[in-house]
Amino acid sequence: MSLKPHPTSLNRVRWRLAVRYVQFCVVGATGVIVDMGMLHLLAAPTLLGLNLSLSKAVAAEVAIVNNFAWNDLWTFRELNASAGWRARWARFLKFNLICLAGIGWSVLLLNLQVNRFHWNLYVSNLIAIVLVSLWNFWLNLHFGWVAKTRTAERGAV
Repeated sequence: MSLKPHPTSLNRVRWRLAVRYVQFCVVGATGVIVDMGMLHLLAAPTLLGLNLSLSKAVAAEVAIVNNFAWNDLWTFRELNASAGWRARWARFLKFNLICLAGIGWSVLLLNLQVNRFHWNLYVSNLIAIVLVSLWNFWLNLHFGWVAKTRTAERGAV
């Protein structure tokens, strides 16, 4: 008896993971929009004109809340359908802790690019977002939903 999955089943799993990845990227794009908008609102001298580091940290946290909500409700919805608010809160805390280091990296990268290299604030922010999103994806891949996703999808096929 072979333990290898049937090729059709394996293709379904790969297809579902590809769809989830696209959903994850769409959610990430909304997070970029939220982050950029919040950064502009908080840091622009013509608006609130707050400190750059504080503005970036707040903008990143608002984007993280946005991303968690959409990933939990859309990207991974069938994995969370029976879970209550306590489980959702636990997932949010875990997601937020994973992304917390990413916020630190974002602030560091943004300050380095703007204050040291004198690059444009918004181009620098986009670069920081892309680099930090790779960090966040890798950690979530190994410690977040994806591990649960693989287990659930193996059982579903």
